[in-house]
Amino acid sequence: MRVLLVEDDDGVADALVEALRANGHRPSRVRRGSDALIAHRDADVVLLDLGLPDQDGLEVLRKLRKIDPVPVLVLTARGDERTVVRGLRLGADDYLVKPVRLAELLARIDAVSRRSAARSQEPDELVRVSDVEIDLQSRQVVVGGREISLTTKEFDVLAVLARRPGTAVSRQQLMDEVWGNAFVAVSRTLDVHLTQLRAKLDRPGLLHTIRGFGYRLGE
Repeated sequence: MRVLLVEDDDGVADALVEALRANGHRPSRVRRGSDALIAHRDADVVLLDLGLPDQDGLEVLRKLRKIDPVPVLVLTARGDERTVVRGLRLGADDYLVKPVRLAELLARIDAVSRRSAARSQEPDELVRVSDVEIDLQSRQVVVGGREISLTTKEFDVLAVLARRPGTAVSRQQLMDEVWGNAFVAVSRTLDVHLTQLRAKLDRPGLLHTIRGFGYRLGE
């Protein structure tokens, strides 16, 4: 994959670039958020630090999400819950706290690669539940005739449920299909995305919680 690393620490960046290249990826690196908002066009995935010299990484993420659905993995020393939740709500596909184990980082990147490849091979399919239309190919969601904007992960969660309308899907299966590994995925990450998804759909009762098991889309 073409991996864009947004990192101002030369030591950290050099080590990550070397490791990514050694594992078959094509990394490039920028130091500033403003550069990331240009270089993202040539990337398959973005690794984003939050402590950047010209602007906060969360602001870079917010701006990036307005113009590009490219998967973004936040890679930062900030591990407080408030920042993690804010990053996920702004559209981060994953959130890793430094120091991160190289094997885990590579696994997360590989999971993003598999999901991107799977999406590109999906047949054109439109799912309708009540007045909600979910186009699995174009990744568009229309609610009551109005298109709504979802982050990459919010759509991925919705798509797993939409492929099985009216069927209960376990939390473990959701995390496995969206994040690639139910044991690696953080449970609260799923909760944050589901909360945001419910708010954006604005259709109470459309997304059902099945206590002790998982979720269902529609009746």
